[in-house]
Amino acid sequence: MKKLFLTVILFLSTITCFAQSNLVSYDDLSYLLRNNINHADTFFISKGYTLAEKNIKKNTRKYTLAIPGGTYNNVNVRIDGRRLFIEIETNELQQYNLIYNSIADYLNKAGSTADVQTYVVKDLGSIYIMVNDAVPYNPLRRVYDIQIVSDRVVTAYN
Repeated sequence: MKKLFLTVILFLSTITCFAQSNLVSYDDLSYLLRNNINHADTFFISKGYTLAEKNIKKNTRKYTLAIPGGTYNNVNVRIDGRRLFIEIETNELQQYNLIYNSIADYLNKAGSTADVQTYVVKDLGSIYIMVNDAVPYNPLRRVYDIQIVSDRVVTAYN
């Protein structure tokens, strides 16, 4: 009986610890900005995202993730030369909190206007976060548009 109880506790704690594994954090952004766009394909597919759109001429990719509970994560990746640009559109509060908390130790500068929160992050670049109301209006849900622009020294390598 004790073995069964310990096994169930271990199983539940494993599920709880890996609950955010499909959300994008600072380390994930750092990996993506420093690697080729083809690495983004395997990276997001291994996290559970589906490749919704791939345009080879424009060097863009769009990944989607439907999260249980009616929330979603849409990630757009674009490469311009050797610089990678990432846009995340989500209504998942945990995604916003994960990015905000994971960059807290690496902040060089933070600013805010009425519509946009701006963060300059060490060894990564600039992060712009816009928070909008969900359509149709839901007081419990907001849409977060997160744009990551890498520094000039952060380039993607093959």
